[in-house]
Amino acid sequence: MARGTSPELIALQHDAENAGLQFTIATGPGQLAGLVTATDELVVISEGLFADPSQAVALLEGRAPVVLVQPVEGALVAGFERIDINRASAGLMRIPGELVERLHELPADCDVLSALTRIALQIGIAMREVPAAARAGSGWRMIRSEAEAYALEDEWLRSRFGEGTCGSPGRAVARFGVLSFGSSLLHAGNASNVVSIAVLVSIAIAAGLGWFGLVWGGFVFVAVAWLLVEASRLLRAAEREALGQPAPAIPRADALVWLVDAAFAAMILLDTPRFPGEPVLAWLCTPAILMMTLVLLPRVTGGRAVGWAGDRALLGAVLAVASGFGQVLLVVRLLSVVLLAAALLPPRRNG
Repeated sequence: MARGTSPELIALQHDAENAGLQFTIATGPGQLAGLVTATDELVVISEGLFADPSQAVALLEGRAPVVLVQPVEGALVAGFERIDINRASAGLMRIPGELVERLHELPADCDVLSALTRIALQIGIAMREVPAAARAGSGWRMIRSEAEAYALEDEWLRSRFGEGTCGSPGRAVARFGVLSFGSSLLHAGNASNVVSIAVLVSIAIAAGLGWFGLVWGGFVFVAVAWLLVEASRLLRAAEREALGQPAPAIPRADALVWLVDAAFAAMILLDTPRFPGEPVLAWLCTPAILMMTLVLLPRVTGGRAVGWAGDRALLGAVLAVASGFGQVLLVVRLLSVVLLAAALLPPRRNG
């Protein structure tokens, strides 16, 4: 149901049809009644409803039709419609298609969603209350303006990424960036893709700086690339949750971390001259041991120290300072020894 066509609706129609779905815009009850048959089942979603998909699907499950409701306290102010003295609509229901025929008995300018809700309740379709846990926070809300949509996006992001410990300073910076700018990127619909491209740009800049001898700057930009990777990880998790998509076997962020590690190794080699007579393998082993130890450490031990050890932004800062003083080789060897010693420590036992 729509008041009319718009570029956004046409774009949505094309996306739906490209996915193999039928998409029809109805502007009045007469058109809707002509599209729905008595054997159809109709899922009715009120305009502006924002609900957690998993919660909504669970509440609609079952063979019997259902009208979702909630306590009237606070619901009217939030934009939901009153049903009776104690209940308000929750903006979502599943009803038989035959009820649409009754819209012919109503004026052409009636509120279709409200009318269908009242028709469903009049014939005795059961009501099901949305649990308080599902309505808490940003879980079940009515959006009435673009400003409310932006505010809700911020709240939704904070509810997922704004609590708990980050594990390391770099991850805290990445999370702060997502909470500050993530809603704008998500609103544009290409958040994780944009940030992933920024990762590649940062690594390219790092390679250019390293090629021209500014290796310390290269370390800085590789560290920035890792921060962007962690931000893209959070944004992609938000996108998958919103779209109901499962996590892939190898997330894109993990592949980008491998690229960041390769960039770190290249920067170390650029700042580590090969001594006369030194075998190529020995020269390559210096960064390889460090980066492989960083990958191995989380698999063999745990604790807060692992989060700090895996913080590539912190590593980039340390190596940038070391490069400025011409001590990259010494620092890389010391870090390798410290990390290997941490991996050999016995795991902490509780109790």
